[in-house]
Amino acid sequence: MSILQSPQRLEAGEIPQGQSPSAPGPRSSTPIESLLDRHPGLWRGRAVGSTLPAGVPTGFAALDRELPWGGWPPAGLIELLVDDPGEGLGLGLVLPALANLGAAARWLLLVDPPWHPFAPALAAGGVVLERLVVARAGEAAAWAAEQGLRSGACAAVLLWGGRWSAAALRRLQLAAETGGAPAFLFRDSAAARHPSPAPLRLGLGTLPGEAGYRVKVIKQRGGRPGALLNLAVPGDPVGRASARQRPLGRPHSSRSG
Repeated sequence: MSILQSPQRLEAGEIPQGQSPSAPGPRSSTPIESLLDRHPGLWRGRAVGSTLPAGVPTGFAALDRELPWGGWPPAGLIELLVDDPGEGLGLGLVLPALANLGAAARWLLLVDPPWHPFAPALAAGGVVLERLVVARAGEAAAWAAEQGLRSGACAAVLLWGGRWSAAALRRLQLAAETGGAPAFLFRDSAAARHPSPAPLRLGLGTLPGEAGYRVKVIKQRGGRPGALLNLAVPGDPVGRASARQRPLGRPHSSRSG
């Protein structure tokens, strides 16, 4: 007995045998739906809220509301684009998150910061100094950051400057996903003209009087780019210092900028 059946000939308006008008047969999948089913990691715009993991609170309510994770991506590359990465601008923006992440039993790794960390200001910002590691890696900075991320021992990795190829950025993104930690990369603002695999890219500047940050969302996975935010830093001396960055670190003499 053959398992194949001859096709039915239907007249116009006739319903196939065994099928009622109120119970149509299953709709066949389109090629794009089949592709999405085979690769669940691909993002579907209509399912943002249910598919993205909860983020790490930034400490700035307006920024948390804007980002689809409700905070920093918990495991991925985050690019913070500034006019001069060597100035150290932007650490104050991530300081509240570092304070929360450092409270866990994992390390905070700073790779080639352009200044010597100033422990009193970092501690005043809530950073657990005992969980803080600074690596002077030079030409091996990308490798050091990747190793720290892949190890799973780091709650966050921060690194500054450098020239990044698309392949190197992809490796950093994959390492962050593998280790389950955010990687904060401070880059020159000119990098915004080039594509990046980073789920989140922000442009940073300071508000008049250095009272906070002016943030532009250049790219965010699962959300719209283009938002402009003015993020005020709390009015205490430590908060204002975080915005202009100077007391958080002292210049590193062996590195320009």
